[in-house]
Amino acid sequence: MLRIVALAFILLSGRLTSATDPPRDSDYDYDPPAAGSYSLPVIKPSADGALLDSNNKSVKLRDLTRGRITLLSFIYTRCAAPKACPYATGVFNQLHDLSVDDETLAKNMRLVSLSFDPEYDTPQRLAAYSDNVRDQKSGCEWSFATAKSRAELETILAAYDQAVDKRQNPADPQGPLYHTLRVFLIDREGRIRNIYSSGTLDPRLVVADVKTLLPENARVSKQ
Repeated sequence: MLRIVALAFILLSGRLTSATDPPRDSDYDYDPPAAGSYSLPVIKPSADGALLDSNNKSVKLRDLTRGRITLLSFIYTRCAAPKACPYATGVFNQLHDLSVDDETLAKNMRLVSLSFDPEYDTPQRLAAYSDNVRDQKSGCEWSFATAKSRAELETILAAYDQAVDKRQNPADPQGPLYHTLRVFLIDREGRIRNIYSSGTLDPRLVVADVKTLLPENARVSKQ
């Protein structure tokens, strides 16, 4: 586990130190759009499902994707693929760190890491994993959860078009499961507004997208 955590931070070392003023690099050599200078159309409603959180309590996925702007990442803790789970979790760590000093992000953003490896990623393991990957205890909400059963997991994965397959070699150094990296931006009403891949999960863009949705969230909260 510690090796995976270390990998996430190695991948992010030398990258941006601030989501608003990062150095350019070979992956994201562009200027992100200014927040609010563009719109994010609704892609589709986010799906629900029965989960167990890292405290071993039953929770509905819809309860983790309503009321705040939510970033939902499908991961598993045994993953060591460089541009997959460790990278996504490292980006989430950066976003969480940013929210510590940004009250607007702290109050309006939520991070959800959902494991698709329920046999291994028990609530106890997820609790330990969350302690390892989360630098700060304050900041925005960051929830860790997994499906209550394999059948319920498959329903959730299908609803989000999240492909997960077993590798031919279960001892593969990158982990026993193969998957595409998909991180979902979900608005306060539970609607998917963007889907990031390994090539687009730029923290600067994510923050711009979150802040682009903030004004409409304010309108919703007044209704």
